[in-house]
Amino acid sequence: MAAKRVVVAGAINHMSNNTYFQYMKNKCLTLATALMIACCHFTVAQQTTTAASTYKPRKLTLEEVDFASSYYQQEGSNSAVTGGIGDEHLTDMATTLDVHFGAWTRNQNKHHLDAQLGVDMYTSASSDKINPNTISSASKSDVRVYPSATYSYENTAHAYRLGAGLSYSKEYDYTSYGANAFFSAKSKDRNAEFGAKGSVFLDTWKVIYPFELRPAGYGSGGEHDKLPVDSKPRNSYGLSLSFTQILSKTTQFALLADVSYQEGLLGTKFHRIYFDNGQAGVENLPGTRFKIPIGTRFNWFAADHLVLRSYYRYYWDNWEVQSHTASLEMAIKWTPFISITPTYRYYTQTAARYFAPYQQHQQTEAYYTSDYDLSKFQSNMYGLNLRWSNLHARTKLTSFDVIEFRYGFYDRSNGLKSHIVTMVLTFK
Repeated sequence: MAAKRVVVAGAINHMSNNTYFQYMKNKCLTLATALMIACCHFTVAQQTTTAASTYKPRKLTLEEVDFASSYYQQEGSNSAVTGGIGDEHLTDMATTLDVHFGAWTRNQNKHHLDAQLGVDMYTSASSDKINPNTISSASKSDVRVYPSATYSYENTAHAYRLGAGLSYSKEYDYTSYGANAFFSAKSKDRNAEFGAKGSVFLDTWKVIYPFELRPAGYGSGGEHDKLPVDSKPRNSYGLSLSFTQILSKTTQFALLADVSYQEGLLGTKFHRIYFDNGQAGVENLPGTRFKIPIGTRFNWFAADHLVLRSYYRYYWDNWEVQSHTASLEMAIKWTPFISITPTYRYYTQTAARYFAPYQQHQQTEAYYTSDYDLSKFQSNMYGLNLRWSNLHARTKLTSFDVIEFRYGFYDRSNGLKSHIVTMVLTFK
């Protein structure tokens, strides 16, 4: 299971008190629960066949619903908000609801429509220190809402698929609009597949400075602050390529490559910097970043009850960060409907050229950060997934198909540790 690390860029002085956070939390949880219950009681229309008609129904029908809920908690002592030192305690409750629709044409081609709604509610001790003069400011917590929708067309006769999607994400100081388009095609023998996907994210975020470093006449970012707060763009463009090959009945191999480019305000202005002379400043990073990750994946069906999945990725960017990622999953089929999957991931990276710890930057430098996400470190991720399938045969809910529990423990060499627990329900 891939590691999840919540990056807090939106917790700032934006709510008059924690009442707003609690209100949004209750509203979002109520919405997600209502949608899940409605989908659980929706029975997918069964396909009808007659002697005179053999093609599948053309109307758009609900095929699958996925509901996921997770709780994440981390601890550390290298907060970028306080210059590379300080509490990194963070909690995040994330809920996502995915619905998948499908419709067949007379010539057996298929239309897919997928929609997702996600809600994150988090608290952050480090972001609470944007204004250290408060005991517990409103910036301690925030809510992020991110809906998305994807449409695709699948031509089964010629074995290709194409589609496009839109996404949106909103929290107090950050707004993101995304769009993507993708294409995939299989070889004539269906043993190889090529895929390509292009994406763009056009983001805008409010420039919030640490309380004591705000320029004269600059607003605090508070909800009732009449002074102006500047906003800056951050745009990202990406191209992903993949090639998958079935080597035999038991082995599958894939090559993965990405190219991405970012421009705009890439530094976070409420991240403090403490120079070697003791003076304080704010993080300053270049306005562009170019990234190239290249990966490979190898799956081996060792036996009817055992599947091994391996993955490796090399990453490089023009900030001089290089990293290696290696992971291994071992899916064990305990029974025909129950599987247990231990997972492990190792990661190592070099430091960005602009990183230095607390009070080790010089004021003569053009760019500087004390964000330990850009430092040199190694990390280990240990996980365990438990999955029960075919549950509709053993429950009164005729569409209830899968329940899955996931746990992950993340341990980084600079002391950052985190736990994540996830539950996934699938209805068909």
